[in-house]
Amino acid sequence: MNARPLPDLAVFALVAERRSFRAAAQALGVTASALSHTIRNLEARLDVRLLNRTTRSVAPTEAGERLLARLGPALADIDAALDDIAQFRDRPAGRLRINVASTAARMLLAPRLGGFMNAYPDVRVEIVCEDALADIVAGGFDCGVRLGERLQADMIAVPLSGELSQALVATPDYIARHGAPTAPENLMSGHRCLLVRRSSGQPYPWEFERQGRLVVVTPPACLLTDNGVVLLEACRAGAGLAFPFREAVADDIAAGRLVALLEDWCEPFPGFFLYYPSRRQLSPALRAFIDWMRA
Repeated sequence: MNARPLPDLAVFALVAERRSFRAAAQALGVTASALSHTIRNLEARLDVRLLNRTTRSVAPTEAGERLLARLGPALADIDAALDDIAQFRDRPAGRLRINVASTAARMLLAPRLGGFMNAYPDVRVEIVCEDALADIVAGGFDCGVRLGERLQADMIAVPLSGELSQALVATPDYIARHGAPTAPENLMSGHRCLLVRRSSGQPYPWEFERQGRLVVVTPPACLLTDNGVVLLEACRAGAGLAFPFREAVADDIAAGRLVALLEDWCEPFPGFFLYYPSRRQLSPALRAFIDWMRA
């Protein structure tokens, strides 16, 4: 017998325990005749009589007694398992897997994560930082965080950061030695540029926009790294030009440690979004995380 008639076995166990089709039917909210039909089909499939019934009474046969003795613990285990997973419906608990761009992890998740974990101690958070756009469904992630321009069209997206902008920066000493570029095209020669590396090994191009005109350049890199901290420290030491998010160097610009260049070419663009595949049946952990990040 390939298909195991678990619902029918549960019906049999209830009728056998109550010794009554009527009482079992009332407990399940169905008719007694429907339960009688279910038991007859079960006995036919098993080719074993499980219940003796008369107009006044119902009692398990010897085979029925033996089956009932085995079914009781098994059904109790199933009930316990269903009770155990009910926590995922009723309260934030369990594992929450997030795939996030490394910059967003530093800017958005790191400052808020501790508060979330203290508020929801039953949630186990797993964060994977990678700059390549991941398939969060295939990777088993609950959600991801990426720039709005990189999201797949079929994702539900929740804005986290508002608009962002980048800043082309260098130290005053670097500018004194190499001069300041006056246009994005100037970056292709005569300047030392510090670039971020994609997961493919290729550098991220630098995109500049002014009054609807987009200029994309990939200048020769004197430093190519996938570590933003290393890149910014090299820039602060005067090694070359960097093009980070403005927020990452706002304090340096305000203090005069770095100088913002080509400001009129650094227009804002859509920022980071938290995204997930469907609004249906969100886990309480994911719903709580979304609400926390939006607050």
